[in-house]
Amino acid sequence: MADDPLLQPFRLRHLTIRNRLMTTAHEPAYAEDGLPKERYRLYHVERAKGGIGLTMTAGSAVVSRDSPPAFGNLHAFDDAIVPWLRQLTDEVRGHGAAVMIQLTHLGRRTGWNRADWLPVIAPSAVREPAHRSFPKAAEDWDLERIKGDYADAAERMVAAGMDGIELEAYGHLLDQFWSPRTNRRDDEHGGSLDNRLRFTLDVLDAVRTRVGAAFIVGLRLVVDEQVEGGLGRAEGLAIAERLVATGQVDFLNVIRGRIDTDAALARVIPLQGTPAAPHLDFAGEVKAALGIPVLHAARINDVATARHAVASGKLDLVGMTRAHLAEPHIAAKIKAGVEHRIRPCVGATYCLDRLYEGQEALCIHNPATGREATLPHVVRPTTGRRLKAVVVGAGPAGLEAARVLAERGHQVVGFEAADAAGGQIRLAARVARRRELLGIVDWRLERAAEAGCVWHFNRLAEAADVLAEAPDLVVIATGGLPNTDILPGAGHAVSSWDVLAGDAAPGGSVLVYDDNAAHPGLAAAELLAGAGAEVEIVTPERFFAADVGGLNHAAYAEVFAAQGVRLTISTRLLGIQRAGNRLRATLGSDYAERTETRLVDQVVIEHGTLPLDELYFELKPMSANKGEVDHGRLIAMRPQPVAETGFTLFRIGDAVASRNIHAAILDALRLCVVL
Repeated sequence: MADDPLLQPFRLRHLTIRNRLMTTAHEPAYAEDGLPKERYRLYHVERAKGGIGLTMTAGSAVVSRDSPPAFGNLHAFDDAIVPWLRQLTDEVRGHGAAVMIQLTHLGRRTGWNRADWLPVIAPSAVREPAHRSFPKAAEDWDLERIKGDYADAAERMVAAGMDGIELEAYGHLLDQFWSPRTNRRDDEHGGSLDNRLRFTLDVLDAVRTRVGAAFIVGLRLVVDEQVEGGLGRAEGLAIAERLVATGQVDFLNVIRGRIDTDAALARVIPLQGTPAAPHLDFAGEVKAALGIPVLHAARINDVATARHAVASGKLDLVGMTRAHLAEPHIAAKIKAGVEHRIRPCVGATYCLDRLYEGQEALCIHNPATGREATLPHVVRPTTGRRLKAVVVGAGPAGLEAARVLAERGHQVVGFEAADAAGGQIRLAARVARRRELLGIVDWRLERAAEAGCVWHFNRLAEAADVLAEAPDLVVIATGGLPNTDILPGAGHAVSSWDVLAGDAAPGGSVLVYDDNAAHPGLAAAELLAGAGAEVEIVTPERFFAADVGGLNHAAYAEVFAAQGVRLTISTRLLGIQRAGNRLRATLGSDYAERTETRLVDQVVIEHGTLPLDELYFELKPMSANKGEVDHGRLIAMRPQPVAETGFTLFRIGDAVASRNIHAAILDALRLCVVL
């Protein structure tokens, strides 16, 4: 371990960073009133406890009131932020990590109809598609004010004890001046490269004057927008060279691409099913050309890739940002020689999809992330009574329950009717680009086996099987079955499960009725289109993929556009009739009496699941607690009462109601980790 490239310290000016692992700036939207209070602080402190070298806070902290938060951003323009950041800084440093913050003015990358309802400003009146605001072209007095705001915010960060700051120039105001796509000015801030860079240099001067020469200042910057008419590689490198030549910049955090549409953002922040580290070589080329410390993050979600990035000299610090949402203790596990126990980032990007839909970031399979005040990342053995536990069902809920109970020191036996674990995850992974989801399954199977859990597959457990184990605790995690009987003629349809499992061969023309608006219906449509079917997705929602965030939406949309999949919104499937050897689907809506029909070979219905709960209700009258869950105890993380005689019964995940992977795993963790 002493020779591991990732564990080598790195000196950035006066600051020694204990290893090469970092999280780049990102906004989990845990702030309260724009301030990093307890939830925000504990999130970063956990990464420091886990051994990270540098945690970069905020993504980004906004320096001006006319840069209203678009993602729950911190308020760097408010003096009230200083004591909260000071507490965060002190605690992170107390666990040995360095801590910095990213500052920005969002420019056009926000909305006018929030916060103080001030006009959005940009170099020119060019709208950003993602946020849809029509910006005002910044005037001279705007730029002078914002320059002062940057300096004021930087001074607050010094007062808060930060190790340094990073200025954001990646789809935000600074680089909006750089790019010919967004800067159409004809004054001293437009036209030539020197003019387009003028405002950034003015800001750097103002910041340096305020924070002094010793304070660390870097930039996260786009070096190539990868779009015709935008900032190209040659100009991007020229900008980087000019910035380095000022002597005011201590590091560069390199980005390639642009973020003004969902499709573009998905290439900057790639999802599962795409190559690892797609921009790593590019970042290494920038480092070689400039000879300045270079940081970078983009789908570097496994230790081997991160190790290569540092060992090959491409990066000085490697950003494993989403990976640390899944596993905040990466460095500690590397150091302890238990790399195999690192909870993998599976690239689902549930975290960012939630964030871009106005919710807080959560990891699809680590529910402790963002809940550090109540949920542990490390399961500790119980100091109380050791239980005999039976878990029925090896989907995400059952696997997590078995893992946590076994790691608590309880004796765990599991039953699964199928020949392999995974449940609905295994179905989802039938779409080739989503196979990484199986990491959720494999990691839990391995951890539970290490802790002594024994699974019995191909065993459809009945009440007698459970009772034969003489359990103290029974957890029913049997999941659900597709809920398709929702309209006349539904018996003529198949479910999304039938398609994903391969039990229903694709028809020539297929209508997918998606009344769930989550992954299953879309995944079935993707599989059908890939098999050559002519597919139409019909949904009563007012937009496509309502419960799938922008980044995953982009992945589906790319496939559907390429395959010619037809999308029909605000429309309901009213009924299905047999028409010879085909099916007649009748469509209507909530907005008119008019109906229309489609003549197709196959209809697929996706309407969530109904609980597979027969075993639960058979066991319920025999159980000591009759299946009751004390919600107050559950939320407060106090253990549920477990009977001294007989068995205590609970059910979790989709065996309760149709939800998602995160909800299933959260059910299991918060129930079992205190038993």
